[in-house]
Amino acid sequence: MVFNDILASIIHDMKNSLGMVLSRLDEVADELPANANGSSKIPGIQQEAKRLNNNLIELLTLYKIENERISPIIDEINVQCFLQESIAENLSAANSSNMELTYDCPDDLFGYFDEVLLHSIINNLIGNAMRYSESRIELSALENDGYLVLCVEDDGAGFPEAMLKAQQAETSSKGITSGRTMLGIHFARLIAQMHQNNEKKGFIRLSNNGKLKGGCFSIYLP
Repeated sequence: MVFNDILASIIHDMKNSLGMVLSRLDEVADELPANANGSSKIPGIQQEAKRLNNNLIELLTLYKIENERISPIIDEINVQCFLQESIAENLSAANSSNMELTYDCPDDLFGYFDEVLLHSIINNLIGNAMRYSESRIELSALENDGYLVLCVEDDGAGFPEAMLKAQQAETSSKGITSGRTMLGIHFARLIAQMHQNNEKKGFIRLSNNGKLKGGCFSIYLP
């Protein structure tokens, strides 16, 4: 077994263990009275543990992509249901952080994408947005010029200039190791590019000063 395979196996075990920790944290949070001593620290612990778990999922998925052990499973997806499920998965953390988490999507909008891979991206984006937004995060979806556009937007200070520039170039291995944000961009870009339809290929776009006046991370899927 080569080192990369050993590392992937360790990451898989860490992800499973952290999943159990997250589950137990949810149970502890539910058991504690609202005014219990120390209960206010639980949301922060949950959020950081979930962020770490999302990073492990990203690393494991990237390993599988690099070794051609994964390819997108494209299904017809009701996008509104997809966004509702994403909100349900993150609602507890949002409520604990006094964060409003909403969505805006036509009920008859359908897309063709890998639901599991896109959930990984959206969950990571929501987790990041919770760290930097003031009070509100919105998921939205629309059809634009032959693309399904999925957006995660917040009311924070927006993306720093370095991240806006990073979306224009392929992320090098040096850039990936320099910070979590670069890994997230690289992961989202790769997953988007795995979605193709004829000559069209998926891509990502970061912008500021949108509907909520903060950062907006958009995923374009053909």
